[in-house]
Amino acid sequence: MAEAKKSTKAPSTKSKVLKVKEKEIKNGITEKSNQPEIQTNQKSEAKEVAEVKIAKAGKRSAKAVKEVEAKEAKEERKIHRSEVEAEVAKAPLKAPTRSHLERAGKKLREAAKLIEAEKAYTLIEAIDLATKTSTTKFDSTVELHINLNVDPRQADQNLRDNFVLPNGTGKTVRVAVLAEADDAVTAKKAGADIAGSEDLLKELDKGVINFDILIATPTLMAKLGKYARTLGPKGLMPNPKSGTVTTDVTKAVTQAKAGRVEYRVDSTGIIHLGIGKVSFGSAKLLENAQTVFASVKSAKPSTIKGNYVKNITVTTSMGPGIKVAVSEL
Repeated sequence: MAEAKKSTKAPSTKSKVLKVKEKEIKNGITEKSNQPEIQTNQKSEAKEVAEVKIAKAGKRSAKAVKEVEAKEAKEERKIHRSEVEAEVAKAPLKAPTRSHLERAGKKLREAAKLIEAEKAYTLIEAIDLATKTSTTKFDSTVELHINLNVDPRQADQNLRDNFVLPNGTGKTVRVAVLAEADDAVTAKKAGADIAGSEDLLKELDKGVINFDILIATPTLMAKLGKYARTLGPKGLMPNPKSGTVTTDVTKAVTQAKAGRVEYRVDSTGIIHLGIGKVSFGSAKLLENAQTVFASVKSAKPSTIKGNYVKNITVTTSMGPGIKVAVSEL
């Protein structure tokens, strides 16, 4: 009995060793299973500590991080742009843009064959060609375009003139006269389409414009002030320089009906003017063109040095341009 009790109370050293090993094995397994979590936690903690240390040192502040991110984004955009450029370089080249003449209609292309592009014609030759190369079914206007060596920003070089073409313009002009009493009656007798004061002003109040030229007497010009924004952009505001503000309404109406024209250089120093219709024939058109040339020549500013005229072109409505020799002017 004594021996049996001793065996229960005092286990052998072998069993003790086995229990210890079992505990060690169990503890080892649990440690291995928890090892990845421990490692990740340690890494995150180390990263946070490092970022705090770097932030304190001023090497990786929030501003610096943003700058680095912006730099990386810029590099990515550069790489993307270079890839796109490489793809574009590999793509086939587009056909060159066609010239205005190549894109024009068949009639204009056929008419242009009669003109030598590089040749400068005499005025009579250019007018003859203009009448032959008119492509419209209606009676086209013959246009004269003169490019001058002037600066319109200078007061003495802002050329402007008005005169009566010997053979008229070929257009039916509607003339209105803002005048009172006797002047209105005189204007009507001279051929004005509209003459008066109150009725004409009422029409302007409604925004109705039924005329191509407006003539006014000096005493009534003040009443047109509030319509300047309507009449000015359309070129209808009466002006003493153009002869549309005058006391001699009979002369003004007669000249307007006879074909009085006005020109003024545009912002690039070019004069654009219609000199008649194709149906006029070369002789009448030449006479009108020479009248324009005489006016432009007499208006030459004294401050102009060198060549006064750059180039001259004659054309018709929707027709090809014909270059005129500068020496003609």
